[in-house]
Amino acid sequence: MGYYVPVEQGVNLFVEDVNPSGNKSNKTIVFIHGWPLSHKQFEYQFDVLAGKEYRCIGIDWRGFGKSDKPIHGYTYNRLAADIHAVIQALQLKDVTLVGHSTGGAIAIRYMSKYNGHGVSKLVLVDAAAPIGFTAENANKLLEETLNDRPKMMQGVTDNFFFQYITKPFSDWFFQMGLEAAGWSTAAVIKLLRDENVYEDLPKIAAPTLIIHGTHDSVIPFKQAQQLNQMIPKSELIPFYYSGHGGFWEEREKFNDLVVQFMQ
Repeated sequence: MGYYVPVEQGVNLFVEDVNPSGNKSNKTIVFIHGWPLSHKQFEYQFDVLAGKEYRCIGIDWRGFGKSDKPIHGYTYNRLAADIHAVIQALQLKDVTLVGHSTGGAIAIRYMSKYNGHGVSKLVLVDAAAPIGFTAENANKLLEETLNDRPKMMQGVTDNFFFQYITKPFSDWFFQMGLEAAGWSTAAVIKLLRDENVYEDLPKIAAPTLIIHGTHDSVIPFKQAQQLNQMIPKSELIPFYYSGHGGFWEEREKFNDLVVQFMQ
């Protein structure tokens, strides 16, 4: 089921909550999507993991998906505070937090800023960390976003996956990105250019699983190796047949790894 959770005055986040009756110890997974997507990117996790009695919760960031789209609030601190507000409102405990790409960086800031409140394990998937975009790439994406956002989103779609995707899948993915507001899409590009999470990494106390595609052309695999070195209790699993989308490109392996990690 889907519902809205207020995170500050006038700002409500959309939450997709699949199998809420499966809220048992170690059985709840909170998914934080990547830029410029929504919780829908995890369809192929929800389909399988909810059937295994896991409670799967997807949160659309402010400005993206079905959430409210204010003009403000696109910093790691604010986006982490939004996640904290949802976890508190739903009284979640002992959850596994899964963050993809920019969602991984948001999850890192959450774990650092809130001492991992409510979270027992962390999964980082092709995380945009410790840094996000180079200034050159960010400025190119920013110019396209402000002048021809569909062209920008088509480029993101074309570069996202290593494995072949069909035209219908490409169209679905493309439209997902356009559900975001233009201003929030641009604001997060600036965030990825101007902020980083280096200082947060040593503060992560929870066991951390790092999944990263070796063919990732968005966030280089070497950054996953940096995370592995800097996060104390972490393990890196390379996905040798994936680009930036291992949650779909190697979905069976991905889902199995998440379940094993939660045991």
